[in-house]
Parts: sequence; C-alpha cells; structure tokens
Amino acid sequence: MRIDDYVAELDRALAGPQGAKRDLVVEARDSLTDTADALEAEGLERAEAERVAVAEFGEVAQVAPGYQSELTAVAGRRLGFLLFISVPITALMWSVIWRIYPGDDTAWRLAPAWYRPVSRLLDVLQLCVGLYGGLALFALSRGARWIRRPRLVTRSLGVVVWSMLPVTVLLGMLLTLGSNGASHLDVLPSMLANAVTSACWGLQIYGATRCLRISRPPLARR
Repeated sequence: MRIDDYVAELDRALAGPQGAKRDLVVEARDSLTDTADALEAEGLERAEAERVAVAEFGEVAQVAPGYQSELTAVAGRRLGFLLFISVPITALMWSVIWRIYPGDDTAWRLAPAWYRPVSRLLDVLQLCVGLYGGLALFALSRGARWIRRPRLVTRSLGVVVWSMLPVTVLLGMLLTLGSNGASHLDVLPSMLANAVTSACWGLQIYGATRCLRISRPPLARR
C-alpha cells in the first residue's frame, strides 16, 4: 500500500472533529513521508520505500484505535468546555432578567406555591450540568492519566445533554405558565435571551450527538 492509499483509508476509519482529525491524518502522512524519504535516500525505489514505511507504521486496524481515542477525547473536551461556560451563563442571564422584569412584585405574589421550588430546581440542575461539564473537561485533559476509559466520559456528556434537554424544556414551560403575566417581558431582553439560549442549546445538541456517535464501540459505529 502506498502512502496516499494508507492515509485515505486511515481518514475513512476515523470519526470526530474535522480540525483535530485533519491534524492527526496530516501528522501520520508526514511521519510516513519522512520514513519513505529516508528509505529512498538509502537506495530503495520510491514505491518500495513507501510500502516499507507503511508496513513499519502498522496496519490501519492497529493504528486507528489510538487516533480515534484522541479524537473522542477532543470531542468530549469541547462539549465539556461548552457546558461549563454556556449553562451557568444562560442560567445567570435568565435569573437577572426575571429579577428586573416585571418591575413590581405583584406577579410574583400571585404565582403558585410550587413556582419558586421549580425555579430553584431548574437553576440547580443547570448548574450541576455546568459543573459536570467542567469536571469532564478536567478529566479529559489534565486528569487523562488517571482515566482508564475516556470514551465513557465523552459518552456520558452526550447522555447528560440529551437527558437534561427535555427536563429543562418542561420546567421552563411550567415556569412560564405559572408566572401569571410575569413572562410578558420587554421585547428586546426577551428576544436576546431566547436567541442566546437557542444558540447554546443548538451547540450543545450538536456536540452531544457527535459525542454519542463517535464514542460508540468500533463495531457499533460500522
């Protein structure tokens, strides 16, 4: 197998963030090319030098799992960072908005008894998700030496996002229905907050879906 064929096969065998994947494939190509150049300088024909370099590098089935593990960790770190940053910011943003609007306390006094506990529960759940994202980020970076199965950490992030999304939507709808008019915010703050929240949710869902897909066992990905 020539270098181009080997690299193409390796590229097809890997799944993950495109930038990180491209860097790993380029790194493999450079290593193969350097080895082939050295062999060619020793007198081998170029085609033979490339075949020897590929043989020394190892079969794709042997090399790909190591690269895939790194890509899976990269995807997990990105989602963990996103959760650690976006979830607390979103919760804080809505908390500030609901404290400012409406200007009087009438709407809050008319709210049902379950309103504040549900609001607190939503805040706690969101902060827990953000905290878990931070812990996963640490585990997949500085704590990687102590994590034997980083794939499971990445997969757990995807599960957490997809599990929390319906819960967050349901609790948000309950708060809106129980606010007795307090949800009628000024148009601009409401639009900006919803836009930021929707963008964060979209990014989280995208990252969670990718983490779930690439963290499956190799046989399940085929």
